[in-house]
Amino acid sequence: MRIELTENDFAALTLLKNTGIPVLDVAQLACAALKAGRGRIKRALKSISAGADALKQQERTVSFEQAVAATLEARKDRRTRTVYDFRYFTRRFMLRCKGLAKRKVRSITPQECAEYIEQAFDTPRQRQKARLILSGVFSTAMKRGWCDVNPVARVEAPRVVEQPVPILTPQEIEQITTTAESYQGGSCAAAVGMMLYAGIRPHEVARLTWAQVDLRERAIYILPRHSKTGGARRVTIHKPLLRILRTHKHAENETICPPNWLKHWREMRRAAGWGGDKKWPQDALRHTFASYHLSYFRSFAELQLEIGHRDATLLRTRYVDQRAVMNAKAFWECRGQLAA
Repeated sequence: MRIELTENDFAALTLLKNTGIPVLDVAQLACAALKAGRGRIKRALKSISAGADALKQQERTVSFEQAVAATLEARKDRRTRTVYDFRYFTRRFMLRCKGLAKRKVRSITPQECAEYIEQAFDTPRQRQKARLILSGVFSTAMKRGWCDVNPVARVEAPRVVEQPVPILTPQEIEQITTTAESYQGGSCAAAVGMMLYAGIRPHEVARLTWAQVDLRERAIYILPRHSKTGGARRVTIHKPLLRILRTHKHAENETICPPNWLKHWREMRRAAGWGGDKKWPQDALRHTFASYHLSYFRSFAELQLEIGHRDATLLRTRYVDQRAVMNAKAFWECRGQLAA
């Protein structure tokens, strides 16, 4: 077949040759562009330009570890415990999930996110929190333009079946309170009393000073920046706690807990008999408080306010163990009658 080429045809072939790309490949690209432009040159050029912009956007991304660093920087003013949890969970992701640290966030899929969560964490509760933290990393990446969607949004949240937490027996209550009075001159007694008789969390106690304790009003004021949930609350000082706080009162500018509080808290529990095969139940004092409070005062609404929950759901499913309560009146009167 004989094909006659015009001067323009030769010029076009020369131009294509100079690209260094096979002429046939270039012709196929031109046909694809014209098809996208519905046979119109201007529209085809616009399609190419739009595709180039989309490609640039897709290529604008960072590694997972860079996204983590940016997210941490954005959250640096959060509570100390919040920042600690974020560091712990993201480090564990990168340690246990090979290659994740260097993966580009734009390329990570929902299926991979689900696999990372399962691979890095062992319990449903850990995986539930890990999913929230991983979602936070991708939310920051979206705001910075490093990815278009949050893949974690398509990962089903792990189902957590709440199990009642065991509370301390009367003998164990006596063990922990007696040890607190004798351990290092009673330096931890006020903190233990607040956890047991007011339901304050260990990390909340660690942030309290005596300025937030009003013995006249019989109240402890938890500030928003000190609470786990970020909400302020007023906690009642009942008779047994009032006696402890009067005994161990310090200056207003001093903290409730001694330095290295969490270390002392662990050592004191061991001194009271929890060690080796006998494990300390998580949040045992807070759960003991909740169970004895409900048994004696008979009010979910009042307990909810004291303990700082948004609703009573968790109290009903996990916090209160009425079967294990032994003489609730003795629990609240065990330190004797106190003068007003």
